[in-house]
Amino acid sequence: MISRILTTTCALALAAGTASAEYSLTILHTNDFHARFEPISKYDGPCSAEDNDAGECFGGTARLITAVEEARARSNNSILVDGGDQFQGTLFYTYYKGAMAAEFMNQLGYDGMTVGNHEFDDGPEVLRGFMDAVDFPVLMSNADVSGEPLLAGVLMKSTIIERGGEKIGMIGLTPQDTDELASPGDNITFTAPSDAVQAEVDKLTAEGVNKIIVLSHSGYGVDQEVAANTTGVDVIVGGHSNTLLGDSDRASGPYPTMVGDTAIVQAYAYGKFLGELNVTFDDDGKVTEASGAPILIDGAVAENDGAKARIAELAAPLDEIRNKVVAETATEIVGVREECRSQECAMGSLIADAMLERVKDQGIQIAIQNGGGIRASIDAGEVTMGEVLTVLPFQNTLSTFEVTGETIIAALENGVSQVEEGAGRFPQVAGMTFTVDTSAAAGERVSDVMVGGTAIDPAATYGVVSNNYVRNGGDGYDMFKDAANAYDYGPDLADVTADYIAANSPFTPYKDGRITVK
Repeated sequence: MISRILTTTCALALAAGTASAEYSLTILHTNDFHARFEPISKYDGPCSAEDNDAGECFGGTARLITAVEEARARSNNSILVDGGDQFQGTLFYTYYKGAMAAEFMNQLGYDGMTVGNHEFDDGPEVLRGFMDAVDFPVLMSNADVSGEPLLAGVLMKSTIIERGGEKIGMIGLTPQDTDELASPGDNITFTAPSDAVQAEVDKLTAEGVNKIIVLSHSGYGVDQEVAANTTGVDVIVGGHSNTLLGDSDRASGPYPTMVGDTAIVQAYAYGKFLGELNVTFDDDGKVTEASGAPILIDGAVAENDGAKARIAELAAPLDEIRNKVVAETATEIVGVREECRSQECAMGSLIADAMLERVKDQGIQIAIQNGGGIRASIDAGEVTMGEVLTVLPFQNTLSTFEVTGETIIAALENGVSQVEEGAGRFPQVAGMTFTVDTSAAAGERVSDVMVGGTAIDPAATYGVVSNNYVRNGGDGYDMFKDAANAYDYGPDLADVTADYIAANSPFTPYKDGRITVK
């Protein structure tokens, strides 16, 4: 209630200074779609055709097309933009890479997009192929790509479009730690977001543009910092943190969130919502009013028949893999972001135990899985391979290696160092227990580390299994890069997890207190 009052007060205060010449724009926006072309369940995983026909599913491109058409009909002046991470998340991306996203984004008529960290999961080559296929600008301001031949001169920092007789500047922003989160290669240098945005604002302003939108895949917290630390930014369309804004009990803040004169919006993830922000500018380009809401794309939204048929056509080569039933689970296996990035979660314990079980005969004692690698829950009943691949879509392989106890402790400290931000580095573990005090300073949060029921010895050497992404320094785990006896080419993590569930079917999810959070 307080946030709504503040938002209303801010809007009224802004409206009081409205100039005689006004310009209104509807900004439709998505973010973190993650290849969810088909409808999803309430757990953000696959939804059966039967449940979809019963109106129990959400999202999917066929519904998104209808939602966008209806939103455009409500406005005589609109744009459609995306906050990044179209790539990765289902077998559609594994099979088609960026081609399927490009096809449907072109059909939807997007006007611009920023690069998300997952757009670099398969290196600059796949991103460049996607950029060549789309009919709209893909942007990233806070990086130097001049040393990357595939992107130099092609991936722009900002652009200008025209709508309703006015120029609109758009600036792209991606996580500063993308080199830790994905695979951009060694030729790209990422830089601080606020400085990069201000430089592009100044450039656009010099070209006579006074309406500026930042498309940011940097998270809700960073977006607020950018708004506070820059001048001239009117709207920030966010992503990366999968933040829902608005009046819902689940919302993290008001829609829009106002920081000074800058309106910040985000629309959760996976195509479950379409953001609709209505903005009015005065003649000087200042925001005088900003209002709207994320629109829930549920079963009440009709599916576009042509898109539905096309998606079914593209799904045909994947169906044999996706529909294979591998096991059964007694209850939902919870893998939600809110748990797996801050505490022990049932899906994390399952995956870590599956990893350790597969290699324990090799003298491996500890398993560590990054929480950000867990992308969905699995509902009760039959478990299909498609569901497992939705949870673990990254084609990571098991990596085994040896490090000291001191390195293990450093790894755990890294894992819990950004828990407040919901960072993906949070460690889900097996073969060990530990305590984390989130009120302590980063680097001093971990205690009571036990391996096999015995206090860890900092000087001793331990065998560890993780995934190849973490072992090679992903999510800040640089301490594993030079590990002894490293082998990164084990079986696919999704296959290992599926085998473990099958061996224990019917599976009963569990949490056993291996991570204690103070």
